[in-house]
Amino acid sequence: MDTVIRINEIINDFAWGSLGLVLIFGTGIVCTVATGGFQLRYIRHWRQKTFGCINKEGRVINDAGALSQYRAFCMALCATLGTGNIVGVSAAICMGGPGAVFWMWVAAFFGMMIKFSENVLGMYYKRRNAEGAWSGGPMYYLQDGLGSMKHCKKLGKVLAVLFCAFTVLASFGVGNMGQINKITLSIEETFLTGADFGEIYGIPRINWVIGMVLMLVAAFIILGGFRRLAYFSERMIPVMFLSYIIGCLVVIAVNLIKLPAIVLAIFKFALGPEAIAGGAAGTAIQLAFNTIKYGCKRGVFSNEAGLGSSVMVHSNSCAREPVRQGLWGIAEVFLDTMVICTLTAFVVLGSGAVDLSTGHCLPGVNDTTLVSKAFGQALGKPGEWFVVLAITLFAFTTVLGWSYYGSKVVEYLFGVTVAKLYRVIFIALIIFGALLESNLVWDLSDTFNGLMMIPNLIGVLVQTPLVVKLTKNYVDRRIKGMDVTPMLSYNKDIQREANKAVERGLA
Repeated sequence: MDTVIRINEIINDFAWGSLGLVLIFGTGIVCTVATGGFQLRYIRHWRQKTFGCINKEGRVINDAGALSQYRAFCMALCATLGTGNIVGVSAAICMGGPGAVFWMWVAAFFGMMIKFSENVLGMYYKRRNAEGAWSGGPMYYLQDGLGSMKHCKKLGKVLAVLFCAFTVLASFGVGNMGQINKITLSIEETFLTGADFGEIYGIPRINWVIGMVLMLVAAFIILGGFRRLAYFSERMIPVMFLSYIIGCLVVIAVNLIKLPAIVLAIFKFALGPEAIAGGAAGTAIQLAFNTIKYGCKRGVFSNEAGLGSSVMVHSNSCAREPVRQGLWGIAEVFLDTMVICTLTAFVVLGSGAVDLSTGHCLPGVNDTTLVSKAFGQALGKPGEWFVVLAITLFAFTTVLGWSYYGSKVVEYLFGVTVAKLYRVIFIALIIFGALLESNLVWDLSDTFNGLMMIPNLIGVLVQTPLVVKLTKNYVDRRIKGMDVTPMLSYNKDIQREANKAVERGLA
């Protein structure tokens, strides 16, 4: 086990070290600059075509084998909104200080265009599977996009297979057992401290009960197919989202007097100036790097921009315009990080558990209990119960979303039949999440997330010129009203089919 831990630390440092930061920032900057700052320049347009059409065209389904744009968006949020929005934010603050929040914002700003680009490429290279449903994702734009370039056919295929392998492993860890473990621990620490229900094979009986209940509920939803999962997501996400926002706003209102100090601390510690003031240049550089690293790392962990995971859901949208679904990617990152993670950070920093003058957490404070203590400090026991409920719902929906991601990459590798077997194995592993120790599961998951990111970002970065062409084509037609031939798919048959839908006003 010690050997596994050491090897994992080496790989994790590789994936999330300088290489990872350069890739994530570099790709985000390139995508932003190449598209002319699309997320700012056309902020009114993407807001109208996402949040502004939720109750109108966003719910229209014009393809029997697809989801509406809004339902695909909710299904993507199902996996994106997870413990990273709660525990992940507090972990970033504990390890990187208040300044980590600033770097979460920076990562999210550029992440908007990464996820936009991922969705655009995913939609452009999607195709029908054996059951008539749409399939898309990084594996396809690596294989058919990067692979179509000179001398890159084998490279594209190898990166596609690596992405799928890392995604399957991540789905079992961060997308399954890690989330279930967090639910179990939260319930035990809040409601069952000191209780003794006996043991089975040396493991508390209550862990078995929690694991079995979660496994059965997940089985009912996952085995019902992607439409049942999408229906559940559409109903659950708005309730989760609004409830958590209201809860955070109530706590922030209680500590409203601290708001100016919170904002000041975020910017003050963004580059670790307390170390610089101490005259330790090496320490300052290391602290600044850690602040940036943990801010970006937890930002990516939360909104998944750069991982390429949610592209597999967005590609199932009935939209025929690649850029139309790309707009929902921008909205997804905005909601996840700029709204949910920011509110969590303000709650944590206003709780008194973090010294805003030094940027350090007080003794005895850790990332696991920081958010619940912040809510409890403002609202008493009901506040702690609220956090447990939020963590349970956020984590459980993440499990459901990742079950879909894993099944799509298995489908790419082995076909639809094996993908169905994967879902059964995924469900069976849920109970182990309630039984196992959490540290190693999370550490391994963190590594596989970073490894997923590398081939995906290579694919996005190399194909940025195509993203620019598709974006310009959309802007010329849809915003400037120019008579330009649409660019909708790499496949001529799908292009013709999509053209007819666009001409009929169904795309």
